[in-house]
Amino acid sequence: PARREGPAPRPAPAPPAEARPKRLSVTQVERLIRDPYAIYAAKVLRLRPLDPLKPAADARLRGEILHRIVQRFVEEGGEISEARLVDIAAEELERAGEWPVAAQLWRAAIARAAPAFVAGEQARRDIAEPLHFEEKGGVVLPGELELIAKADRIDAMPDGRLVLYDYKSGRVPSEKEERAFAQQLRLEAVIAARGGFGDPVDVARAAYVGLTAGGKSYEFDLTPEEIAETERRLLKLWAVFLTEGHGFISRRAMAKVNYPGDYDHLARYGEWDEAQPATVIEVGR
Repeated sequence: PARREGPAPRPAPAPPAEARPKRLSVTQVERLIRDPYAIYAAKVLRLRPLDPLKPAADARLRGEILHRIVQRFVEEGGEISEARLVDIAAEELERAGEWPVAAQLWRAAIARAAPAFVAGEQARRDIAEPLHFEEKGGVVLPGELELIAKADRIDAMPDGRLVLYDYKSGRVPSEKEERAFAQQLRLEAVIAARGGFGDPVDVARAAYVGLTAGGKSYEFDLTPEEIAETERRLLKLWAVFLTEGHGFISRRAMAKVNYPGDYDHLARYGEWDEAQPATVIEVGR
């Protein structure tokens, strides 16, 4: 070559204010905190990862099937037993049908997780009754931010307050992770308090429910003051990303350095690493 090309800088593209996104889901807020570049690529450039040429029995499919199993189990009401949960799992896995080996492995994993899940479900029924499943909602917040969600499960307590649940087929966030990054349930509480799931209702409690053998869950109480503080923090974060000169930095605070991102290749990750400061690049002008 006539000249040697150096490695690409760590990008932090800064699009014009009018091109910046105005709509986020509660799960995308964590991505905005951890990897703002991914939000830029998805919302501004409107790029999506391609589906694999050959569908596979991957973590996403496993999560979808597990959600269907527990939703059906809870919706049925009546007997709360390990045997019934395992029977429903067998029926749903047979319906999935294309990956018999994976189905057998998943069925065995569900059988191991059943005792903890059923015990936890009994405790959940003791404090509230299931009200909605896969409930869609949303609100428009100050700053013209539309916040949307699809809640895995919403239960109603006798006093009318709500309990929010999110099922986790993978790892349940720790207390520190939940407060700093995994704001999903707190943001759903903001939507509920503003009437985004119907009438405005206070949320008293939230929990991430593990669907693995350990049955690990993380539960926490919520007050109106904490919900208001969550909204304030979101709007403060949003104001930063609406600032004209602020860039959407790549891989800002990944949970682990070896976690892959959908847009790492686009960002030329590998020519730079997390130790390198980002370069703000004005784009779209």
